[in-house]
Amino acid sequence: MKEKKILVVDDEPDMRTFLSTLLETSGFTAVAAENGIEGVQKAREVKPDLIILNVMMPKENGVQMYRQLKISDQLKQIPVIMISAISKKSFLRCQKILTYWGSSFPEPEAYIKKPLESDELIQLVESLLSAET
Repeated sequence: MKEKKILVVDDEPDMRTFLSTLLETSGFTAVAAENGIEGVQKAREVKPDLIILNVMMPKENGVQMYRQLKISDQLKQIPVIMISAISKKSFLRCQKILTYWGSSFPEPEAYIKKPLESDELIQLVESLLSAET
């Protein structure tokens, strides 16, 4: 399980570096993207086993990228951990509003509010990846 690829999508360079380093020191392969547009592109290229996605980003934000993932036959099965400074309730409210104008989408597999705990994130990653196998 430790050779799994995880795509980290966050606009903050420090957070991308922190998450990538945390994942790699835990035995995973980390691939980074700085926004939703690049994130979807890399997801198609790399076919990650899991995606860690920041909600608030410029260009294409995490909500938009999440919706793109879930409408793609190629990518919709990839588990997603959303991370954000906003509450899960606010994120789900945003999803609900967007659903009003289009089709509905499932909730992400997990949602972590920043600041996140390293141990909690790694346990969650391992749990989601072991559930897949």
